[in-house]
Amino acid sequence: MDRDLSDEDSVVDLSFEAESPLAPPAELLERLPSYDWLLQGGGRQIFFPSLEAPARPQEQMCWSSFLEHRVPVLTEEVAREALLSFVNSKCCYGSAAAGHLIIQELKPKTLYRYRLETFSESRMSEWTFQPFTNHSVDGPQRGTSPRLWDIKVQVPPMFQEDTRKFQVPHSSLVKECHKCRGRGRYKCSGCHGAGTVRCRSCSGAKRKARQPRRCPLCTGAGRRRCSTCLGRGSRTCATCKGEKKLLHFVQLVIRWKNSLFEFVSEQQLNCPRELLAKAKGENVFKDENTMVYPIVDFPLREICLASWRGITEHSAALASRARVLQQRQTIELIPLTEVHYWYQGKTSVYYIYGTDHRVYVVDYPERYCCGCTII
Repeated sequence: MDRDLSDEDSVVDLSFEAESPLAPPAELLERLPSYDWLLQGGGRQIFFPSLEAPARPQEQMCWSSFLEHRVPVLTEEVAREALLSFVNSKCCYGSAAAGHLIIQELKPKTLYRYRLETFSESRMSEWTFQPFTNHSVDGPQRGTSPRLWDIKVQVPPMFQEDTRKFQVPHSSLVKECHKCRGRGRYKCSGCHGAGTVRCRSCSGAKRKARQPRRCPLCTGAGRRRCSTCLGRGSRTCATCKGEKKLLHFVQLVIRWKNSLFEFVSEQQLNCPRELLAKAKGENVFKDENTMVYPIVDFPLREICLASWRGITEHSAALASRARVLQQRQTIELIPLTEVHYWYQGKTSVYYIYGTDHRVYVVDYPERYCCGCTII
């Protein structure tokens, strides 16, 4: 996604945060035919290219080979160890119940999590400036400014979000600073250019009330040096940093975003879905391409529907404002075991989920009230 650029067609990477004026200098836009939209757009506009799906044939998958990667069914020993580990991590849970409860039944279940990631790029132009430090000016006299999507830049690693700013070639113009009118400094607002302010201690009376001695803070002058401008009466212009001139140019802002769609297959469980959404699973399918196609033949129909819905939503959301660079869809198997147990005449249940054996307890029998929450 990158190319070598000549000296006259170089792209300057910008790391500063420049203050943006309301409108660009009219004399510059007269010589920038490629950016005449800035006159009507208030100095800011978003660009996006047309999206076209690649002509790639739909591939039929052999799901049986993927679904052979099943997590082994938990034993009673593993189920009890997982509960003990969970209980020991909680300050208000007693471990006696976890060690002595009787496990009656282990019900293994299988959940599937579908995830779609869409890595896209959007480009926006805006008018901006920076202090001019007497370096060379890449203005319209050096050529016509390229359109925003014709500017080639290095794309970050796929699915890693980033924002970068670049100076558009041949779009620069030097002008006098509008804030200080080319002086590099402006009158101090603290002392109004006098360099001194009235003494706070004696309020300009030169002597403190009921004291014949001179005010020690101002030594009887009634005024003291202005702390804002250090007695100079003026301050360095914050806009041009004292350079007196500004370099105006068109700035390209590129944002790389990774949009995410997730779905977990339905189960009639008392285990919160937000925990299952974050559970660690085992990847059984991965499809990555410029644009992926909906899954059509997975044994669980709701996963196929989720794939279609996720791709449709991302396409509708991004088609008008970004260019899709890469898509990736995955299916993960999330193991879950429903553990039924008996303790002190009562039966209850807890869940072990994920490949790392996380635990969710519905109603633990030995819990003391100290304000913590069951998770």
